[in-house]
Parts: sequence; structure tokens; C-alpha cells
Amino acid sequence: MPITHPSFGTLADDRIIIFDTTLRDGEQSPGFSMNLEEKIRMAEALADLGVDVMEAGFPIASIGDFESVEAIAKRFSKDGPVVCGLARTAPADIQRAAEAIKPAARKRIHTFVSTSPLHMRVKLRMEPDEVLALVTASVTMARNATDDVEWSAEDGTRTEHEFLCRCVEAAIKAGATTVNIPDTVGYAVPEDMAHIFTMLRERVPGADKVIFSTHNHNDLGLAVANTLAAIRAGARQVECTINGIGERAGNASLEEAVMALRTRHDAVPVQNNIVTTKLLKVSKLLAATTGFDVQPNKAIVGRNAFAHESGIHQDGVLKDASTYEIMTPESVGWTTNSLILGKHSGRAAFRDRLKALGYEVGDNQLNDAFKRFKDLADRKKVVYDEDIAALVDEEVHRGSERIVLTGLNVSTGMGTKPMATITLEVDGERRDGMAIGDGAVDATFNALRQAWPHEINLKLYAVQSITGGTDAQARVTVRFEEKGKLVDGQGADTCTVVASARAYVHALNKLLVKRERTEPPSVLPQKASA
Repeated sequence: MPITHPSFGTLADDRIIIFDTTLRDGEQSPGFSMNLEEKIRMAEALADLGVDVMEAGFPIASIGDFESVEAIAKRFSKDGPVVCGLARTAPADIQRAAEAIKPAARKRIHTFVSTSPLHMRVKLRMEPDEVLALVTASVTMARNATDDVEWSAEDGTRTEHEFLCRCVEAAIKAGATTVNIPDTVGYAVPEDMAHIFTMLRERVPGADKVIFSTHNHNDLGLAVANTLAAIRAGARQVECTINGIGERAGNASLEEAVMALRTRHDAVPVQNNIVTTKLLKVSKLLAATTGFDVQPNKAIVGRNAFAHESGIHQDGVLKDASTYEIMTPESVGWTTNSLILGKHSGRAAFRDRLKALGYEVGDNQLNDAFKRFKDLADRKKVVYDEDIAALVDEEVHRGSERIVLTGLNVSTGMGTKPMATITLEVDGERRDGMAIGDGAVDATFNALRQAWPHEINLKLYAVQSITGGTDAQARVTVRFEEKGKLVDGQGADTCTVVASARAYVHALNKLLVKRERTEPPSVLPQKASA
């Protein structure tokens, strides 16, 4: 039976709402912080991809979170996505979320509370009836601020079924229009999801008047499988993230869930509004923004997702791609264009190649990227797609950096102590550093610390070749830890030392963003332990 929803009107039975939480659940995971410009860039890409609801952040968490949600709320018209802000049950949370989403043409407040016996006893220190009262009070307050309210039962899959039914009924009576049952810790298996959603739809009064939503974490690698099981049991909203980023092992991957629904329409006959040919583009943008590449064998968007090395597989694919490919590379944004660029290539060819790779850049960004491309082409015989992607990805986040690497010289060799001199611009002010080290990279990092004094723990340093050959670009990844906060940075260059310096500076800029974020104060009543 079709459901009428305040944001979507009358929805067909087979319509799936795609709720993207990359900018909230995804962004709060270790190392993935984004600044305001990066969040807006990702929001625009997600809207272009066709997501229906965009959870833009947790407004009470920090001033930065509030400003980013508010800025995104101002960004889209009624033809754009619903902009959602997260809130706990506290009035201050809900009021802050309401203020942040106020400018949105289509807006939602998403409020939640823990409902499992473990969470209520250990985390909330509250009795079930107290939690039930919070459900009613929080949804009522949120509904007074907007007609689109989502309520979530945190740790819902480990909640006693009778109590879960009571909470869902209370949320519906208070005015929730979407009810989300999250597998918060990734504990459930598909059979659990099918049973929970079937039970709620059959037992809870008013269940036929709301949209049920599924939000699955990937701790056991079952997030997408659990998502599909929930859909088959009646859930009509899917909560997911690009590249599956999120707390711990991450969330259900948007690209995997969407392509599973498209490829196995026979098994799960539903439809959604995602433009699948843009999946790879958005995946690459997120990787460039956060500094986290997807693993090579990642489904859909990993670089090996459509690669075949086995002779048997290659023979089959050459005869008929469907022998070993259940979807076409082009359907998710990969291109088979083999145009090779070099130092004689012009701006038009470069722009065309960027477009084929899924990049839409403005004239200024194109000019900067083209200059770097020509510089790279002078050092390399052939510039591959991966090289182009690496240099454009760096341009994506360079414009908003407070710390910019402007100069680096390193002297090293057998029998000599490596020495590095470095020049930075920090908020427009020149900073110079000089230091020695156990190697060229160590000397460079020491010089960076001298130019801009700071104390961090270097937890990871990794080098990877972007392409083959001795003139290949190196991609360096570093991970910093400061007071329990983790950030990752990446840099690419044909010189490994320069790539290392770029990665270090990228991580420093992300650390500055992370420092601005604070944990929201505890607002739920605490009881003394017995």
C-alpha cells in the first residue's frame, strides 16, 4: 500500500529512498574529517548523484558541524535532496538541529536514543519506561520544528522485541514519519533483519503509515547483505555511505547496495533515483578529499573490480564480457577510453580526459591542474589516467588548506647526513625550516616540525607506486595521532620525498580541522551506580 510522506508525497511500493550519511556517520570516523568547503563539495556531488536524503552532520557536536549543516541547508532548492541534521533526545540537541536545517527547502530532524538492555543499563543508566518517555518527548519536539522527523532505535537489533515495538509505536504516535532500526554494532545477520522488520510491520499500530529505514554497520562484513534483507522485509529507506566509510568497519556501501539492487532486480524488485554512472566519480572525490583510497578489490569502485588476469577469465571476457562481468564498467562510471596524454597534449585533450574520468572543474582549477600536468609530462614519457587523477585530486583540496608547501630541497647520499630545507605558508605567512635526519624523508619531516612547531605521533608511513616504471609517481600516505584523534594525509609526486612532504602537510591541514571539533556534552541524566 503506497505511503504518503511529507517530503516525498505518495511513494510507490517499490520506491527505495537513499539516505546518505557520508557527511555525518562517515565523516566522524577516525581520519575522515572534512572542512566546510570539502563538505559542501561532497554535498553537491551527492545531490548530483541523486541521493534523496543527505544527513549533513550533527549540529550540536561543534560550531563547525553546525555551520556545515546550515551551509548545506542553504545550498539546494526543492528539487534537491532533503537536508537532515542529527540530534539526541535532549531539547538543546533538537533545537540546535532545527536552527541548522532551517534554511533548507526540504528538511528533516533525525533523533535517536538507545533501546537495547545493554545500552540502557551501561550507557544511559535509565529504566525502559524513562527511555520510552524520551522517545515521545524528543519526537514531539522535533515534529514541532519540521514535518519530516526520523526516529532511530540505537542498537535496535539487540533490543528486546517487545520493547522495540513499544518504542516504535510511541515514535509513530508522536509524529515520526520515518522509523529507523540500526544495526549499530554490525551484529545482525540477514535472517535477523528480515524477522525484525516483518515483526514491526505486523505488530505495531500505525506501521503502515511510516517509512521503515535500515542502517547497517559492517563489523561482520554483512552490512549490504543485511540492507537487502531489510528491503525484502519491507524497509523502504536505505542508510549508507560512499565507499562504505563510517565508524569502526564502516557502513553499508552506497555503491554496493545500489548496484546490488540494479543487478539483482529479479530478486529485489525495487527502484531508486541514483545515477549509477556517477558512482565512480563520487567515490574518487571522497577518496581525494579524505586521503583514503579504496582497496583495489573493493566491489564496484576498486581499481581491480573489472580487471581480469586469469587466462581463462580473459578469454571468456574477450568472447563475451558477461561471462565474468555481471555489470558493465561503464554502468558505474569506468571508461574504456585509451587516449594517452603526454607533454605535447593540449588543454582540450586534457579537459576531455578529465571529463571522461568523471571530473568537472572550473576554469581556474583547470588552469592549475593543466600546469601541473604539463610539469608532470615533462618528467614522464607517458601520463596515465591514474597520474591525472592523482594530480587533480590534490588540486581539489589544496585551495582550502591553511598550510601550503611552497619549497623543498634535500641533500643526501652515501656517507653524508641527509639535510632538508623547507618553506611553508601558514595562513599566508612564510615559515622556513632546516633539519637533518636518518634519511631524506626523516630530515624532511624534521624540517616541517621546525618550520611549524607541533607535537604528533606518526602512526603510519606508506609508499605506493601509482603506475609502473622508474618515472612513476609515488603516492605516500601518513597517519597522525594527537590526543586520541587520528588523521590521514596523502601526497603524490614523481619524487618520493616531495610526495612525503605533500602527504605530511595534507595531514596537518586535516588535523587543524579535527582540532576544531569537540565531543557534544553529555545531556542525558546519569544515575549513581548501585
